[in-house]
Amino acid sequence: MQQHHTPQLARTPAHRLPVFVSALALFVLVSGITTGCSTSGASTKTAAPMAMPVSVTEVRQADVPLRGEWVATLDGYVNAQIQPQVSGYLVEQSYREGSPVAKDQVLFQIDPRPFQAMVDQAEAQVEQAKGQLAQAEAQRGLAQINLKRDTPLAEARAIAQSQLDSDKQQAAQADASVAAAQAAVGAAEAAVTTAKLNLGFTHVRSLIGGVAGQATIQVGNLVSPQSVLTSVSQLDPIKVYFSISDAEYLALVARARQQGGDLLSGRSDLALTLTLADGGKYPHTGHVVFVDRQMNQQTGAIRIAASFPNPGNVLRPGQFGRVTAETEVRHGALLVPQIAVQELQGIEQVYTVGPDDHVHVVNVTLGPQFGTDWIVNGGVRAGDRVITDNLQKLRDGSPVSPHEAAEAPVAGAAPTGGR
Repeated sequence: MQQHHTPQLARTPAHRLPVFVSALALFVLVSGITTGCSTSGASTKTAAPMAMPVSVTEVRQADVPLRGEWVATLDGYVNAQIQPQVSGYLVEQSYREGSPVAKDQVLFQIDPRPFQAMVDQAEAQVEQAKGQLAQAEAQRGLAQINLKRDTPLAEARAIAQSQLDSDKQQAAQADASVAAAQAAVGAAEAAVTTAKLNLGFTHVRSLIGGVAGQATIQVGNLVSPQSVLTSVSQLDPIKVYFSISDAEYLALVARARQQGGDLLSGRSDLALTLTLADGGKYPHTGHVVFVDRQMNQQTGAIRIAASFPNPGNVLRPGQFGRVTAETEVRHGALLVPQIAVQELQGIEQVYTVGPDDHVHVVNVTLGPQFGTDWIVNGGVRAGDRVITDNLQKLRDGSPVSPHEAAEAPVAGAAPTGGR
């Protein structure tokens, strides 16, 4: 008969099985808690914020020359409309359109033949008047002879007194005839002068030196003193017109007086620069020559004219540009790079780094631009460190690892606006 062996577990007493199961469950629970604590500790260490590397630059303080900039329109220094002074048919154009012309240069020719005939007629009338004058003078001479002869005879009562009176009357009439004849000669000579002037006016000349424009009337047309044949503009120097606000006008006046000049009388050394439409700076500086008598009530601006040298007549009327001028020097201005300024709901802010290398958000009040910087009117002090990169990733109180930003060249460009 074979013997059967029962496994050890089967031989475990039934009353000891619950104790074994409870011990096993307790071990599993303790192991889970220990593992969870270890994982939680590791997570806590990983969540600690890292210091972000950022570039910083110090708020600079300097004396800054502020400049105003205005849209400008160019025009000739003198613009003359060329109109004839007599009527007639245009027979010749004596200049090339768009070319420089000199003062008194003939631009057009009107048919001179009718005016030459008038000169000849006036000269003939002069000769006729001179003949009448000679006749009147001869009659006056005869009257004077009769008067001188009859005067002593009348005193001796050799002739009647009435004869002497008649001689006196004839002498007076002869004097009047001579005066009338002399006046006729003068009128005839004046007619000759007028006729010659009109003949000269058939040569239509330019009264100024400059550049002549396109002819508006062609050869063969009948012209009159109301006809505009062309225009001539003096271009060297050239005028530049621009309008500025009341505050800018007062700033310019004060700046000119600081330099020992007078803006209102045109005696000012205030230098003006001109930027052309292609963005290039005109190589010559200008000065103010005219200030309008009043402000424009609708725009609140006043018109100013400046004069710029224009060698070679490069600049032309009708061009546009931008005029800039130094309006003031702001002493001790605080400068912050433009890239360091952020705008949030209309409020300008910068991120500064404190001694603890943590970020601080500061609201600032901005003035005009100066080159690549903003002039700051309030919110920061000279020497404060402002952050210039990674601004979108920063929050107030965040730790950072600052390093000096690459130094940018200091620009002396004109400010483009104010706040």
